[in-house]
Order: sequence, then C-alpha cells, then structure tokens
Amino acid sequence: MGKKRQHHEEHVDETWLIPYADMLTLLLALFIVMFAISKVDQEKLAKISQQFNVIFSGEKSIQNNGGSSTNQFIETGESTDKPDESAGKTEQDTMNEIKKTLDAKIKQDGYDDKVKVEISKDGLGISIQEAILFNSGDAEVLTHIHPLLISISEMIRNLDNNIRIAGHTDNVPIHNSKFRSNWDLSAMRAINVMNFMVKNGGINITKVSIQAYSEYQPKSTNLTKEGRAQNRRVEIFIVRKYPLSTNIK
Repeated sequence: MGKKRQHHEEHVDETWLIPYADMLTLLLALFIVMFAISKVDQEKLAKISQQFNVIFSGEKSIQNNGGSSTNQFIETGESTDKPDESAGKTEQDTMNEIKKTLDAKIKQDGYDDKVKVEISKDGLGISIQEAILFNSGDAEVLTHIHPLLISISEMIRNLDNNIRIAGHTDNVPIHNSKFRSNWDLSAMRAINVMNFMVKNGGINITKVSIQAYSEYQPKSTNLTKEGRAQNRRVEIFIVRKYPLSTNIK
C-alpha cells in the first residue's frame, strides 16, 4: 500500500513588509516636517539648515551647563566660539594700563635699564635681568628686588589670564655643587620667582606655570659682556585669553 504524501502549505515570506511599513512611516513624517517648515520664517530655516550641516558632518555641538548649544546656535545664527571682540578690547586696555603703571614704577625705582615691559600679539611680557634678581651663578631671589616683584604681583594677581615664568641663561657653562648645567639654573630661577610671587604676592598658583630655556632663546648676542647680561633673565608673561584683533590698540 503506497504511502500518502503529506503536502505542506507553503507560506510566502512577508518579513519584508516590516521595513517597508517603516519606510512609509518615515516618508510620511518627512512630508509633514517639510510642509511645516515651509511655513516658517526663511531666516530661521537657513539657521536650522546650518545646524543640520554641522550635525551631519560629524562635528559636535558645544555643551553649556549640561545642555546642547543647538538652541543658542539657531537663535543667534552665529558660532558660539566666535572671539569676543569687546572682551579682547577690555583685555588690551588692561594690559596697556599695567604697562603704563609698571613703566612708571620701574623708572621710579631706577630699574628702567634692567627691566623691560612689552606688549605683543601673545600677551604682556616683563623681562628682568639677572643682575638685579640673583647673584652670579645662584638662584636665590635677592631681597632688594622683593618690593618690585610684589608690585608686579599686585597688578596681575586678579587677572584671569594664565601666567608663565621663564628662566634664561647665557651660553657660559655652569657646573657646581648646586647646578649641573644651565638647564638646572634657568629652571630653579623660574621656580624661585614663581614661589615668591605666589607666597608673597598672592598670585593664583593654578594660573601660573614655569619654563626653562637655558641658553637656547637668547635675546642678544653671547659674544659680548653686555649681550650675555641681557640673556641672563627671568621673564614673566601674561598670556592673552583673546586673540589680538587688528582694530585693537
């Protein structure tokens, strides 16, 4: 007796309907959004478009107080990291005033040939020659210069700018019981000036850093006695927070 064949009903694979339905839903949502934004102000639409370009290009929005800066971007139509020209002008005015006051103080104290104050595109620099800061080959800050360092500290300690203190030497090698090289000497001189200004001048220690250059950033020639004297120095530099614009004076 022949076996009966069992016929199984074949079902058509309909799983493709799910992504198809999702696609239709997305298309419907897209048409609704397009219809809605067609009614809004064209200027706002352009700003939204700019923000979408940022998002799709993979750039990250700046977070402010735990939230996205997208709304701020859309409202202003400008990048939130655009330099603040008003703040830059205020910063420049402050540096000009510090320079004016310091120049007068330096001249009054008779140090105008040993201390120079300059303003550059990067900030305000105060260069103090070794002759009035330290004994030759030593890094201990001399007592008679304390009042000037305190005056400088009082003028800059309330600034929100970072402060760099850098030590420099001439190219005459040094090797004694205290210092193995000019690197050691330049570093310790910067450290001691920093420590004095923090402890006695009230400089914010979180804003200050030290640098040591040894003989490798000379200000003058090392072929003359006068040139070497200019190269042996400590520089106190107040770093700009805002780029110097050409219209800031």
